Amino acid sequence: MYLLNKIKQKIVKEINKELGKELVQVSDLVYPADLKMGDISLPCFKLAKELGKNPVEAAKLLKNLLDIRCPKTAPPQFAAANWGGAVFGHRMSFSVVGPYLNFNINKEYLAQNVINKISKLKNKYGLNKNGKEKKVMIEYSNANTHKEYHIGHLRNICYGDAVNKILSANGYDIIPVSYINDFGSHVAKTLWNCSLRIRNQESGIRNLSDAQKGVILGEIYVDATKKVENNQKAKQEIALFMKKIKSRQGAEYELWKKTRNWSMAYFNKIYDELGIKFKKTFYESEFINDGLKLVDKLLEKKVLKKSKGAVIADLEKYNLGILVCLRSDKTALYPVADIPLAIEKFGKYSLDTSIYVVDIRQSLYLKQLSKILELMGYKQEVMHLGYDVVKLPTGMMSSRTGNVITYEDLKKQILQKAEQETAQKHPDWNKLKIKKTAKKIGFGAMKFEMIKV
Repeated sequence: MYLLNKIKQKIVKEINKELGKELVQVSDLVYPADLKMGDISLPCFKLAKELGKNPVEAAKLLKNLLDIRCPKTAPPQFAAANWGGAVFGHRMSFSVVGPYLNFNINKEYLAQNVINKISKLKNKYGLNKNGKEKKVMIEYSNANTHKEYHIGHLRNICYGDAVNKILSANGYDIIPVSYINDFGSHVAKTLWNCSLRIRNQESGIRNLSDAQKGVILGEIYVDATKKVENNQKAKQEIALFMKKIKSRQGAEYELWKKTRNWSMAYFNKIYDELGIKFKKTFYESEFINDGLKLVDKLLEKKVLKKSKGAVIADLEKYNLGILVCLRSDKTALYPVADIPLAIEKFGKYSLDTSIYVVDIRQSLYLKQLSKILELMGYKQEVMHLGYDVVKLPTGMMSSRTGNVITYEDLKKQILQKAEQETAQKHPDWNKLKIKKTAKKIGFGAMKFEMIKV
C-alpha cells in the first residue's frame, strides 16, 4: 500500500476514534484545489449534519478532538505549525479553513518514503488494479504514408503512448494500435511524381534502405504538389493513377505496395527510436471496400441517406450537423473506412472502450462517428482524447507545401545539442558513451516536450 493511502486510512481511523462512531470514510477525503491549504482535506458538510453543528464548527471540533497541541518533541522547524505529535508521529500539521480540516504532510518524510518505495519496487511502483482488466483499445499514430513525418505526428504518438502506459499501470487490458492512411489523392500524387523520377533516372534512392526511401517519399510529395499547381494535365494523370491503384492490379498498384512498405519501414524506425510498440496496425486500404458495401446497408436501414447525389449522415437532430460519407462523384471520405474499422474493433477484440487520440480539429467528426455507431446498435464507449495542434510561429504546418518541421530535422538538432552538452560536462567519457547518453537524454527530452503542454 502506498503512503498517501496509509495516511488517509490513519486520518479516518483517528477521527472516528475520537468521535466514537464510524462517521468518516476514506472516500470523504479530497485533495484541496489550492495546495497551499494542505495535501489532504476533509470537507465537514456531511459530518456537520451528523454532529448537529454547522460545517465550520464541525471542522474546529475535529481539530480539538485530535489533540494537535504542538508537543515538545516536535521538530523545531514545525513548532509553529501545530505538528501532530502522539497521533501522527510529527509527520503532519493541521489547519482549519472555514468548513475544511486540512492536513499538511511533512515533505521530507513523504519524499524519503517515496524514494525508498521506488527503490524497492522499481518499474512496478505505482501499479494498481483500478482498471479491473477492462479491455481498452487506444488508437494513435494516424500518419499518412508517402508524406513527411513531422512534429505534429510526434506529439500524437508521444501523447498516445503516455496514455497507453498510464492505463496499463492502472490495470486496464490495453491494446495499442495505429491506423495508417495509405490511400487517397496524396498517395497518387507522390507515386505519380515518383514514377516520373524513375523514368528520368532522378530517383537517387536505389542504394538507400527502405526506411531512408520512406523519408525521400515525403520530399517527393512536396515536389509533386509544386509541379501539379496550375497543371491540368498533371492533375488528370494523377486522377488516372489513383484509379489504377484502386483497381488493385497493374504496375501502379505494385508501385503503391512497394512504396507503402518504404513508408512503414520508416515509421517503424521512428517507433523503435522512441521505444513505442503497437500490437496491431490497421490500414485505410483494408477497409475501403467493406465500407462501400456497408454504405448500401446503412442506406437501407436509414442510418444514412442520399442528398444531391452524395451519401450523408443527417445528424442535425442530435446537434451534430451533416456528415458526408460519399461525395456525388463517389469519392469515399473518412467514414467509409472508419465505420467498418470500428465494427471490427468491437467485434474481433471485444472492447469495453475504444479510444481515439486525434487533435481537437477532429472533435466534431468523432462525435458524429460515435453517434452513427450508436444508431447501428453498438453500445461500447467511444472516447476522443483530443489535444491542440502543433503550430509554427508563422502559423499552421502544411505537408502539402513543405511548411513543416520534420521529425528528422528536430531529432538531428536535439541529438547534436545533447552530445555537445554531454561532452562538455563529461570530458573524460569516450565518444561511444557520450553518444549513448545523448540519445537517452535527447529522445527523453523530445517526448517530454511533446506531452508537457
